[in-house]
Amino acid sequence: MQTNLSGWALVLGASSGFGEAAALAFAQAGMNIAGVHLDRRGTIENSERIQSQIRALGRECLFFNVNAADEKNRGEVLTALAEKVAPGALRVLLHSLAFGTLRPLCGSVEESATQRQVEMTLDVMGSSLVYWSQGVVQKRLMGENGRIFAMTSTGSHSVWPSYGVVGAAKAALESYVRQLAYELAPHQITANAICAGVTDTPAVRKIPGNEVMIQVATKRNPHRRLTTPVDVANALVALAQPATYWLTGNVINVDGGEAISGG
Repeated sequence: MQTNLSGWALVLGASSGFGEAAALAFAQAGMNIAGVHLDRRGTIENSERIQSQIRALGRECLFFNVNAADEKNRGEVLTALAEKVAPGALRVLLHSLAFGTLRPLCGSVEESATQRQVEMTLDVMGSSLVYWSQGVVQKRLMGENGRIFAMTSTGSHSVWPSYGVVGAAKAALESYVRQLAYELAPHQITANAICAGVTDTPAVRKIPGNEVMIQVATKRNPHRRLTTPVDVANALVALAQPATYWLTGNVINVDGGEAISGG
């Protein structure tokens, strides 16, 4: 049974793609939104639009334009939230950070991913989930009936040209989700990874060969269309319901059947 949600949702990557759609969907469902995003002058207007839409729904909105993978920034955001949000009032943490290197592992010296790029990608798209989860639990922002979600992809277990480093980060992310689910069960907090179907987002458009990826996914999906950010956001709202307390440690496909179809 679906009910209106309350409390706060913290969305990492809130200004575009899945994060944007989820922030708006959670607000429409009744939640206040804290968003972390990294925008330069050319894209900041989109973030401001999202915040205006959230406030127009009558919700509180607190956005931070910082690097979510930076330890100092993370500490400052969590401290600000602890001053604003009552203990246990953070109901949702969504990790939707899409920033990593898209280079082959073993191309030429000029083409291959460097050690620094590999470590950065694993940190931003994988390990940062652990640090944010530690923060919201240790500061008692999230308590019983909390929900942790992390956006993964089929790259965690399959290959695509130049996607190797990101794929490794997604595999690590899924492993972290399983361990978080195990460790946080006594706290009545769930953790799940969300594997969306191919979605036409700014992040996908940066992947080499994305046009082919989009064509194949459209043909393969039994609905004969791509997944949209709104499709995923609607699923997240449903998965954040109190009745999903026994659903944890999973990789959940939100793809309209794309993963099960051969075309």
